[in-house]
Amino acid sequence: QIYLEESGGGSVQAGGSLRLSCSAVEDYLCMGWWRQAPGKEREPVASIDGDGGTTYVDAVKGRFTITKDHAKNTLFLQMNSLKAEDTAKYYCTADHYSCGKGGYTNPFYWGRGTQVTVSS
Repeated sequence: QIYLEESGGGSVQAGGSLRLSCSAVEDYLCMGWWRQAPGKEREPVASIDGDGGTTYVDAVKGRFTITKDHAKNTLFLQMNSLKAEDTAKYYCTADHYSCGKGGYTNPFYWGRGTQVTVSS
């Protein structure tokens, strides 16, 4: 069964924007986005908890915004002012635990990922 399904990736020039979406089968308590660039380890990007609290890795603060439509069980990542270093495969994650209790740093559910390529 597919629990999380991402969409919205693509190719864009530096300075451009993309919006990623993640359709979930249920309203998980903690949801987030991770990314993995070629030759690098997978890293967390942003999270949103059940109380609406959000976190961002320093590299994307002020440029990316994570939101969630609870009614549609859909997670979003609005990415603005994209840079070449944002090029990566982006993964949607989810967990029944809160983000502060491991739901973000060690999520149980992972999507298959969507590729984002930013050209300079």
